[in-house]
Amino acid sequence: MKLSTKVAYNTIIQFTSKVIATALGLVAVAVIARYLGREGYGEYTTIITFLSFFGIAADLGLTLVTVQLISLPGADEEKTLGNLFALRLVSALIFLGLAPIAVMFFPYSAGIKIGVAITSLSFIFIALNQILVGLFQKHLRLDKVSIAEVVSRIILVIGVVFAVRSGSGLMGILIATVVSSAIGFLLHFVFSRSFTRIRLQFDLDYWREIISRSWPLTLTIVFNLIYLKTDTLLLSLMNRNSELGLIAEVGLYGAAYKVIDVLITFPFMFAGIILPILTAAWAEKNYDHFKSVMQRSFELMVILAIPIMVGTQLLAEEVMTMVAGREFALSGSILRVLILAAGIIFISNIFPHAMIAMNKQKKLIGAYLFTAVTAVIGYFIFIPRFSYYGAAWVTIYSELAIGLAALYLVRKYTDFFPNINTIFKSLLASVVMGFSIYLSYIFLTGNLLIVILLAIIIYFIALYLLGGLRREDIASLLNR
Repeated sequence: MKLSTKVAYNTIIQFTSKVIATALGLVAVAVIARYLGREGYGEYTTIITFLSFFGIAADLGLTLVTVQLISLPGADEEKTLGNLFALRLVSALIFLGLAPIAVMFFPYSAGIKIGVAITSLSFIFIALNQILVGLFQKHLRLDKVSIAEVVSRIILVIGVVFAVRSGSGLMGILIATVVSSAIGFLLHFVFSRSFTRIRLQFDLDYWREIISRSWPLTLTIVFNLIYLKTDTLLLSLMNRNSELGLIAEVGLYGAAYKVIDVLITFPFMFAGIILPILTAAWAEKNYDHFKSVMQRSFELMVILAIPIMVGTQLLAEEVMTMVAGREFALSGSILRVLILAAGIIFISNIFPHAMIAMNKQKKLIGAYLFTAVTAVIGYFIFIPRFSYYGAAWVTIYSELAIGLAALYLVRKYTDFFPNINTIFKSLLASVVMGFSIYLSYIFLTGNLLIVILLAIIIYFIALYLLGGLRREDIASLLNR
């Protein structure tokens, strides 16, 4: 199968599976949010956020390094994966094992502390999964990842519904989360045996070689974690004399953030598909192909990001009500702000991945450190004054700072700067789409799903007529 066909196949399969997995994920969120309410969902969000600090620390940069190492010419795949898998297992057990101990020193309820202990198992399975995903990315067989993800989400929905019907509360939902993650890992592991035999290998010299490559990514991931997750943690701890209560505010913010988390899986998925291609192009000194892939990737993300940002400004409350219930309608105003950060991630995410493909990820450390420090300062200043709105605007600043820094460095080392004509065409098409949303929402008596479907159709028709979407542009992304 030609490379272009493989990329097209993987993109279509991943996109289709992401739509299905996203729908299932939103069903799970809808059930959980309606069942637990603001307070309960706030506890759920606090547990997941607290564990994410330890989960990301356990990453050690190995997720992205996996793709890089096994994509190198002549790489010993079995040895590389065996050592990466063993190193990830050890780091996950150490860091995630500390989480139930560390949470005891925080002023959280007993339910949150028990929840951290239970859910840490889910994060261990997720950590191991990420190494296996790198294998499928390298072989451009992300259909295997798609199957595992969809099955895992189905198990999650079934488990959550069972927890609600049995009245087992937050603990039942967390147990369903662990079971879902365990089954997802088992499927990934079984599928991986079609490509290579994975067995734990403890070659300490090779571990040092891996860490020598991954430590810059470890630092950037930790700094990234600080500016992305500290907001939710501080929301759960800072006393703002709020009528809602701290955990209820976390619930509102967490519900809006969950929509963002669902949306940004696509740019990261796409970057994961493109990373091996960029890595190979750079290693072969095929710089024209490298820049061509970068440009087409940028254009695709722009085409998707701008209408999402525009449409959310018009439909935010309706989206949150549909997703989490009327009790979370207030989350719509938070979503309007956070969606701007999601748009920035869509458009800029390809640039940090390009730095990884060039093995120049160390150059990003300073940018991540600066952003982490200034973002934390921003959280301490703006969260007490503006609550979740302050947190959301600092998040936008963080994503913009990293995106611009990565773009500057890509330009410095490749002389690449994206052609931005697509941005203007996408904006014009989004304005047309916005009018269609306004009119269709009036005449269709508020049927949100139909309004969104019509908006998507009208947007792409308008973009095509404006010359922002051409068949040859799409084909060129899949070329060679």
